[in-house]
Amino acid sequence: MNNSLNSIYNGQLLSGMDSSLLGKIHSLLALIKSYGKVGIAFSGGVDSTFLAKIAHDVLSEKSVAITVDSEAYPPDNIDKTRRLAVGIGIRLIVMPVKVCDIDEFSANEPDRCYHCKKMLFSLMKARLDAEEIHVLIDGSNIDDLGDYRPGMRALSELEVHSPLLECGFAKSDIRNISRMLCLPTWNMQSSACLASRFPYGVRITPELLEKIWKAESVLAEMGFLRFRVRDHGDIARIEIDSGDMKILLSSEDNRKKLIDRLKDLGYTYITLDLQGYRMGSMNESIPSES
Repeated sequence: MNNSLNSIYNGQLLSGMDSSLLGKIHSLLALIKSYGKVGIAFSGGVDSTFLAKIAHDVLSEKSVAITVDSEAYPPDNIDKTRRLAVGIGIRLIVMPVKVCDIDEFSANEPDRCYHCKKMLFSLMKARLDAEEIHVLIDGSNIDDLGDYRPGMRALSELEVHSPLLECGFAKSDIRNISRMLCLPTWNMQSSACLASRFPYGVRITPELLEKIWKAESVLAEMGFLRFRVRDHGDIARIEIDSGDMKILLSSEDNRKKLIDRLKDLGYTYITLDLQGYRMGSMNESIPSES
């Protein structure tokens, strides 16, 4: 393993690391080494970037990152993903897929994520099989168990491994070690498919996905780091951290800019969710017994 990993296990970083976290790292290294050859489902987010870095440091050219280029993620996402792969040194396979052509995705029922992941991960596994790589891993971690995640069932059915989950890594663990490794994603906002901005039952189209991306780009331009814009037809429901609410509401210029830009996109009403930023808020409409 290279110097970046050695820096975790030696010197000041090692002496200051919690013993339980150190144990998770040892378990992760051993698990990844046991795969021999591996493909990493690589979105360019916090978790998959960390996993790709570790896998490449352990297995070198026997590891490959594989990603899907689709309309369900911002248009600039694939360029960022390519740059991250270059920075890590791992080979990247890019698979263009029109996810809106998947009927179960476009229908946007509560099990949308299951059908989408089943299709995409099946395509990734087939592509890796052609290179005689028969292990596909993803960046799921224990924090993912606390939300409604139908896509996890697809991973189980396809025998996709989740080493971070298996080794007990929480999101905070991943961010802490990513910072030690100087990965630029260590403090990145958690990413999610753009389809997650719409209520279930609203049919997903490429035009709607582009609209919500442009709406969230306005908040990014204004300097906010954690946010979502939820699309409720002619209503844009904005989620930001409580501290950022004060910043937004105290500036007439910021409010006017946000209102004008979102109205230009076709929204009639611009609202601020008083519960603030939270992942998976569209799942709050799903009955708990589901």
